[in-house]
Amino acid sequence: MSVEEQIQHSILIVSEDKKILSFIKRSFQNASILSAEYTDNASEARRRILERYYTIVVINASLSGETGSDLAIYTARQCSASVLLIVPAGIYEETMELVTDFGILVLDKPLSIQKLNRAMRFLSSIQSRMKTLEQKAQNAEEKVQEIRLIDKAKFLLVEQRHMTEDEAHRYIGKNAMDHGVSRKRIAQQIIDEE
Repeated sequence: MSVEEQIQHSILIVSEDKKILSFIKRSFQNASILSAEYTDNASEARRRILERYYTIVVINASLSGETGSDLAIYTARQCSASVLLIVPAGIYEETMELVTDFGILVLDKPLSIQKLNRAMRFLSSIQSRMKTLEQKAQNAEEKVQEIRLIDKAKFLLVEQRHMTEDEAHRYIGKNAMDHGVSRKRIAQQIIDEE
């Protein structure tokens, strides 16, 4: 099963125009959606972004009291969600210049379902790649922790049982094989015993 198949999207839609809500929901038909929330208020959107994890945030730029680009930049800085900003055609170029460096995808109105579908697929693929990179980073960190633990156990064997480093290495490996457990587990037992 690929990472793309595993991702369940949690989506926040921010728009004062409720018509766009159904249009956006139709574009998600093929996506794997865990939840889709809606708010028509930028302040409420900011609060939700701090409280919850979203994979995709869609902002329709016609918000009273705040520009959609300000909210989009705030979102991009606060979380790892992919951000889609929908703006009127008249401010598309200006908005692109303002938000592109923050990794925000901008679409201009009028929207078509095809344009929105492509954008959502793109944002979904970004989330998929980020998830893959996060998993690789986590695996690397776990491996580093395991190496540190084994090195600490080897140091204790050298210091307290007067083994050479090679003997300590073989001792940990042999015990792991004999007991059918990981070298990490044997290393932890050695540390706990000393």
